[in-house]
Amino acid sequence: MSHDANKFSGTEMTSFNGKTNSIITNNYASVFFFLLYTMSMLDINVANEIVPTLYIFGDSTFDVGTNNYLNSKTKANSPYYGIDFHNSFPTGRYSNGLNIADQIARRLGYKKSPPSFLDLENLQYSFKHNIMLGVNFASGGSGILRYTGYKKWGEVICLEKQVQQFALVSGNITKILGPTKAASFVSKALFLISIGSSDIFDYDRNESGVFHLGKEENLALLQLNYYTYIRKLYELGARKFGILSVPPIGCYPAVTSINGGNCVKPLNDFAVAFYKATQTLLQKLSLEFEEFEYSLGNTYAMFKAMLKDPLAFGLNDTKSACCGIGKLNGEGPCLKTLKQNHCGFGMLNEDGLLLKSLNDKLWGIRKFYKEEPCLKTLNTSLCVNHDDHLFWDWLHITERASEVIAKMVFEGGAEFVFPKNLSHLVS
Repeated sequence: MSHDANKFSGTEMTSFNGKTNSIITNNYASVFFFLLYTMSMLDINVANEIVPTLYIFGDSTFDVGTNNYLNSKTKANSPYYGIDFHNSFPTGRYSNGLNIADQIARRLGYKKSPPSFLDLENLQYSFKHNIMLGVNFASGGSGILRYTGYKKWGEVICLEKQVQQFALVSGNITKILGPTKAASFVSKALFLISIGSSDIFDYDRNESGVFHLGKEENLALLQLNYYTYIRKLYELGARKFGILSVPPIGCYPAVTSINGGNCVKPLNDFAVAFYKATQTLLQKLSLEFEEFEYSLGNTYAMFKAMLKDPLAFGLNDTKSACCGIGKLNGEGPCLKTLKQNHCGFGMLNEDGLLLKSLNDKLWGIRKFYKEEPCLKTLNTSLCVNHDDHLFWDWLHITERASEVIAKMVFEGGAEFVFPKNLSHLVS
C-alpha cells in the first residue's frame, strides 16, 4: 500500500483516554524498529489487490499482544508461547506461533495480523500512518458483555471498548483523508470479529454479573449487545464483516481435564445456540442496511470436523493440549514454570479451595474439588510435535489448527460458512 509517510506522521494524536500526546523525540530507535516491523507485516502488492486494510476485534482467538499492556492475569508473553514464532519470541499470541487472525491475514495477502491498537498508541510518531495499514483491537479473556473476564482475569478490553478504540481510529482517518475519502477507505476494509467464548464460560462459572438470568435470557442479552456493537461499526463506516462464532468449548482441555476426558454437552449446546442466534442477528442487519455484507464462520462445525477425522487435517491428537500441566495438559496455562495457586478451570477461591456452593449449580462440570489448597510450582509439559495437536494450551489451538480454520473460513462451503466464504466476500 503506497501512502506518503509524511502525510500520516502528524506531530500529535489524540489518545484513547482523550489526552493529547506529543512526539517523544528521543524515541527514534523504537520508532525505526517498529516501522520495520510494520513494513514486514504487509506484502504490499498482494494485499492491496484483495483488501486495503484489516480491522480486527475479539478475544484471545485474535489477540496479538493487547493484553501485554494490561493489568491482566491472562497474558501470552512468556515462554512457551511463541515458541514457533520468529526467534521463538512470545508476542502475546495465545499460540505456539501464528493465530487465526494471522492466518486469515496471510490468505488476504498480508504476512500476519496488523499490530494491536495499544502497540500503535504506544508509538505516537507513527500512529496516524500505521492505522491506515490496519489495527488489531482483540483482547484475550474479553467478551461481548462489559464485565466478561474481569472477575477471573482482571483487566481485559471488552468489545464495547474495542469499538470505542476504532471510533478514535476512524476519527483520525477522517482528519487525514477528509470525510469523503475516509468513508470510501473504511468501506473497503475488512472487519474481522471472533468473540463469545469467554461470555459463555463466565456464565457457566457464574462470574458474568448476570447469574440470575437463565440460558435463553443470557443468550438474548449477548445478542442484543452484539447487535449494538456491530451496528455501531457499520455507522462508523464498516461494510464488510468476517465473523467467527464460538467453537465447541465444552471439548477444550480446560474442561475435559476435569470431566473424565469427556466433552461437556451443555457448554457445547450453548455454543450451537450462540451460532444460530448470531446467524439470525446478521440476517437482520443485512435486511436493515443494504450495504451490510458478511461471512459467518461456523467454527463449531469446523472443530467438529477436525475432531471427527483429525488425520484428514494433518492432526493426530485432538484431546490433550501440547503445552500445559496435569491431565490432558488442561489444568493450567502454557508457562515454563507455573506457580499454581488454583487447580482446575476457575473452580477454586483465593485459598485454592473450590466453592462447594457453586459445585452443585452449574451444569455438572464441577464434580471434583480439592479439600487442600493447591500452592506449588509445577513444570509445564511440552509435546514434541506441535503441529500434530489441535490444542496448544488448555484454551487455545495450535498454529497448525489455526491454519486449518483460516482455510475453511476462506474457502469453505455452506457447512462451514454462511452465506458465503471470505474469499467471495472480499472479491
